[in-house]
Parts: sequence; C-alpha cells; structure tokens
Amino acid sequence: MKKNYGNLRYIAFLVPSLAGVLVFVFLPFADVVRRSFTSAGGKSFIGFGNYRTVVMNQAFHLAVRNTCRFLLTCVPLLLLFSLILANIIYFGAGKFYRNICLLPMAVPVASLVFVWKMVFHRNGLINTYLGSSVDWLNSSWSFWVLAATFLWKNMGYYVVLWLAGLESIPGELYEAAAVDGAGFLARFCHITFPGLRSMFSATLILSVTAALKCYRECYLLSGEYPDKSIYMVQHLFHNWFRDMSVEKMSAGAVILVCMFAVLVWPFRKKKEGNLGSFHT
Repeated sequence: MKKNYGNLRYIAFLVPSLAGVLVFVFLPFADVVRRSFTSAGGKSFIGFGNYRTVVMNQAFHLAVRNTCRFLLTCVPLLLLFSLILANIIYFGAGKFYRNICLLPMAVPVASLVFVWKMVFHRNGLINTYLGSSVDWLNSSWSFWVLAATFLWKNMGYYVVLWLAGLESIPGELYEAAAVDGAGFLARFCHITFPGLRSMFSATLILSVTAALKCYRECYLLSGEYPDKSIYMVQHLFHNWFRDMSVEKMSAGAVILVCMFAVLVWPFRKKKEGNLGSFHT
C-alpha cells in the first residue's frame, strides 16, 4: 500500500508539468500539423499540396541550404574550439579566461551587433585599417561575420559545459596515465574523449539549437532581406508570417521538425549507457 501511495505521489508531481507540455507544446503542434494539410483558411482539406508548394519553393531551398551550411560550419567549430579551451583551462592554464568566459552571453545582442557594424561596415574599422572598401555585411563575407558573431558569443557557455564533463572524470585515471608516461594526446584519446562521450550528445543538441536561434543577430546585422549567403529559414518564415501564409508556415514547420528529429535521433541514448561503457 505504501508503494502504491509513493507512485501516486510521483504521478501527482509530474502531472502539472505534463499538462503544461501537452497544452502549450503538443496540442499547438498538432494544430500546426492539421493546418499543413488544409487551405489558407484552414477549412478545406488539400492533402500534400502545401508540402509540394514548400518543397518546390526556391526561397525554401536557399534558406534550408544556408541554414544547413551554418549548422555544419558553426557547430563543429564551436564544439572543437570550446573543447580545446576547456582542456587548456582544466589542465592548468587559462584560468583568467575561466573567470570571464561567460561575459559575452551577458552582452545584449543589440549592443553586440552595433559594435560588429562599426567593425565590419563598408566605412568601418577594418576597411579603414586595410584601406579597402569591402562590403562585409552585404556580400558573401557576411556568412563568416555571422559565424564569428555566433562563435564569440557562445564559446564560453560550452567551455563551462565541457569543464563540467571533465570534472566528472576520475582524477585517478590521469594520475595512473602520468605514472605510465602517457602524453597529452594519449590521455585525451584514452581518458578524456571516452569520459566526455556522454556530454557530447547534450552539447551537440544544445549547440544545434543555439545555431538555429541565431536569427536575432542575422536580422539586426542585415535586416529582412540580407545577402543570399545568410538568408536563413527564419527569414523565410518571417516573410510568410508577414504575408499570412499560414499553410506554408505549417508545412514548413513540420518538415523542419522531421529534419531536426532525424538529426538528433542517433544521439537519443541515455547518458548512463555511455558512462557505463566507460567505467567498465
């Protein structure tokens, strides 16, 4: 009887959260799925017509291609550089950076973009120093400006995440490796990397999510119609929302959710399974 009472307490504790997720996430998304199969007014069923319209839309192709390019460029660079910095800090150097690594996240986006515009404007600091007239924000260079903005702002947060993962690795393993004469590369390959395997899934998903939320910086840098190299999915949805093309937004949202689900599916395993394989 006590066991059943305990289970009821757990269920009662979870019900408010589950109800909130159901009401504010699943039900609205179910309505989005329904609207993706209906006309603009949401009354007549038209099957996969909206999906065909979205898939054949050239702007959709450009936005998805640029978004995928941004993800494939920035996410690996963010994880790699933050992991390198975390190892430098954890093994005795870079203590000063550890104290200030989260400061970029405290800088308001509008202030950051204002500084970036002063630096990368046609008449900005870089062109003044180089004696050139490159339009950094309205050319193919704008992609790398946006990538640099994303990396600079988010690097410190992922350094902290990697440091948390490094702290969970038993120090005795490094001491034993040092006694055996293992170098830094050997310790990283045989101790650090396996020990951070469980953390990698979480940091990857978080970094992909952060990259998909980089629209604020992009919009403030170049407005509604930026250079085609940084025309993202969010620009496309913004334009569809302005035109009240609800059916296109619904079909596009369902397609993107499916793409994101396929992307994170290989990393669905629980952390305990990965940790178990390491400690055994």
